[in-house]
Amino acid sequence: MIAILKQNASPERTQMLIDWLKRQGLGVHVSQGEFSTVLGLIGDTSKVDIDMLTSLDIIEKVMRVSEPFKAVNRKFHPDDTVVKVNDSVSIGGGHFGMIAGPCSVECCEQIVYVAQRVKAAGANILRGGAFKPRTSPYDFQGLGAEGIELLKEARKQTGLPIITEIMDIRSIELFEDVDVIQVGARNTQNFDLLRELGKTNKPILLKRGLAGTIKELLMSAEYIIASGNENVILCERGIRTYESAYTRNTLDLSAVPVLKELTHLPVVVDPSHATGRASLVPSMAMAAAAAGADGLMIEVHNDPIHALSDGAQSLTPDAFDDLARRVFKLREALV
Repeated sequence: MIAILKQNASPERTQMLIDWLKRQGLGVHVSQGEFSTVLGLIGDTSKVDIDMLTSLDIIEKVMRVSEPFKAVNRKFHPDDTVVKVNDSVSIGGGHFGMIAGPCSVECCEQIVYVAQRVKAAGANILRGGAFKPRTSPYDFQGLGAEGIELLKEARKQTGLPIITEIMDIRSIELFEDVDVIQVGARNTQNFDLLRELGKTNKPILLKRGLAGTIKELLMSAEYIIASGNENVILCERGIRTYESAYTRNTLDLSAVPVLKELTHLPVVVDPSHATGRASLVPSMAMAAAAAGADGLMIEVHNDPIHALSDGAQSLTPDAFDDLARRVFKLREALV
C-alpha cells in the first residue's frame, strides 16, 4: 500500500502519521520526491482502513500495491535511486557507470595495467574476480584474499573504486574495504547471503540468475533492501535459453526498459557474460546504452588468449578504448 501526501503536508503532521502507522505494526518507506512525498507501507496492510487514511487532510491518495516486491517498487519510490560509490561515482538518475576489468585477478602487473588502461578510456569502476565460481572444480578458482589485496593496490595506483564478487557468507569480512560487492548469477537466490549484505551500507551489484525471471531478480533485491541496505544496482547478464551454439547466454535487453518501469533501482548490463564472445560485446554494449541502461560491465584483459578465465569474451584494452568512445558518443546523442 502507498499513501501519497499533499504538497502542503507539514513535517510535523507527516511524522505523526508515520509514527501512527508504525504502531500498527507496519514498516514505512519514505520517498521524498520533488513534487510529492510517498509513504510505502510494508507488512500486513489488510487491516488498514483506506477510507480513514484518505479522509486525513494531508493525504492526497491511497493505493494498494499488488506486486509482491514493495521497497524496490517504483510506486513506492517514484524518483530514480542514485547509488553513490565512495562519493566519487554515481550510478542511476542520469549518471552512467562504466565498469571494466578482467574476469579474474591474476597478478599485480596485470590488474594494475588493465586498471590504468580502462581508466584512461573513461571507466569509473574497476572490476576483477578474486573468488571465481567455476563450473568445473579443476578450473582456476581465483586468488581469493590475495586477489582482493591486488585490487586494492590497483585502486591505490589509479583511484578507481573496485568491485568484486562474493561467493560465501563466511568471507564477508574480507570485503570490508571493497567499494562495491557483486552478487553473481549463481547466488542471486542465496537468501541468507542477501540478508547479510542488507546489513551493510555498501553498494551491492545484484546479477540476474542464470534462468531467473525479472520478478525473481526484484524479489532478491527486496531481500537486501528489506534488511536495511538501499544501495542496490541490478545487472542484466543474460539468461539461459535454447540457444547454446553461438552465444553463451541470451542477452535480454527488453529487461532494461521493463525494470526501469517497475523499479527505481539503477540497471546495468553485462554483455560480456551474456554473449561469451568478444566480437559481440561492442554491439550489445551499444544496444544496452541505447535501451536506457545506467551502466555497462565489460571484461577487459591485457592478453585474452592466455587469460586464466573467460578470455574468449574479454576485450583488449585497445578494443575497450574504441568501445568506450562509441558508447559515450551515443549517450551524448541520446540526451
